[in-house]
Amino acid sequence: GLPLGFYLTGGEASDYGGVDSLMAMPVPKPAALLADKGYDGDRFRENLLQHNILPVISPRSNRKAPEHPDYRRYRDRNRVERMFGFLEHQRPIATRFEKTPLSYLSFLNLAAARLWLKHFVNGA
Repeated sequence: GLPLGFYLTGGEASDYGGVDSLMAMPVPKPAALLADKGYDGDRFRENLLQHNILPVISPRSNRKAPEHPDYRRYRDRNRVERMFGFLEHQRPIATRFEKTPLSYLSFLNLAAARLWLKHFVNGA
């Protein structure tokens, strides 16, 4: 539930386009990728499996042959949603006060640092 990094896409662009940049981040490779229905695509699933990453993605309702995820793992997706909820409660992030990508990304990093600090201070 703690952010490891961010990649900004355009305001009207799909988040799906930023997956390659996030997967190239210098962090340990995940065992599984938890995502919502927006990431349910055959090529995306195959790409994850080629990198030995288990796709835990809920199938779209119009999928002809739905592949159901491991719902025990899929429940952990609420941690990610809570992290985004925390970030959206930060007023400069939610209202997009900063208009330049660099300024906005800086505010995202500050909010992420607040999450990480709480983890280290209370984790001891």
